[in-house]
Amino acid sequence: MTAAPQPFDQPVADAAAGNWVDRYAPPASRPYLRLARMDRPIGWWLLLLPCWWSLALAAIATGTVPNLWYALLFFIGAVAMRGAGSTYNDIVDRDLDGMVARTRMRPLPSGQVKVAGAAAFLVLQALVGLAVLLQFNDFAILVGFLSLVPVAIYPFMKRFMSMPQLVLGLAFAWGGLIGWAVVTETLAAPAYLAYAAAIFWTIGYDTIYALQDIEDDPIAGIKSSARLFGSEAATGVAVCYAVAVVLVGLAAHMAGGGLLAFVAVGAFALHLAWQVRSIELDTPQKALRLFKSNRDAGLILALGLAADALLRASF
Repeated sequence: MTAAPQPFDQPVADAAAGNWVDRYAPPASRPYLRLARMDRPIGWWLLLLPCWWSLALAAIATGTVPNLWYALLFFIGAVAMRGAGSTYNDIVDRDLDGMVARTRMRPLPSGQVKVAGAAAFLVLQALVGLAVLLQFNDFAILVGFLSLVPVAIYPFMKRFMSMPQLVLGLAFAWGGLIGWAVVTETLAAPAYLAYAAAIFWTIGYDTIYALQDIEDDPIAGIKSSARLFGSEAATGVAVCYAVAVVLVGLAAHMAGGGLLAFVAVGAFALHLAWQVRSIELDTPQKALRLFKSNRDAGLILALGLAADALLRASF
């Protein structure tokens, strides 16, 4: 039986009902797990998937099998660093979050966690991410550290920049670089193209996500691509997605991808097209479902690229 939430233990609005944090985690841990978005795994999926794209592209280019140990390390690192980034974001945004209905019950604006406790939790998660990063070669470690620049500035951009999703993309797409770097100890055109593709993908899906707050954001002074595109949000998302598909297709071509790689790119494109056709500006609940569906879109691409690498390595 699920215990009733206490005043210090309030679920957030955009977490799935009955998620494992709300149902099974010890009550005292729940606010911290929500800070890390453990009740909303879509965030770490979206951080992880460009790592897997790039890892598979590097395997295609080198004629090797995708490294499962690296894939596992990327998974652990994505969960830890998504949690650290979310905690940092919530520390910076705690006053703004209190002005938006969807975020008002997050642990910091609702008073479930103090800033000092959130900062200590941030350090703990960052140390896990560092432990993962140190398993890679020196060049990949350097590339990983550079990702902290867009991560550090992103929370402030929504106050000044009409499209803060661009900076979010610079951070969330970083796996497009590091997946290649851990395999080859260099960066090359397919990695840069995968990175750019993931940036445009991020802008597109986070525009869909921002549609949920289109009414509250102006009150709080929060800028977003959803506000910038306005009634043409679906067109804006379509353009971002189209650019992402072209760029990832070029990445697959330059890495030497075969039929399976391009089937995966095509399936990725079809999924994104379905999302665009399904956008309804006045239905926030549907926007959240479409945003979450990007896990499936990214997985389709990652698995197809990995299958292509396996096929190439077998002959």
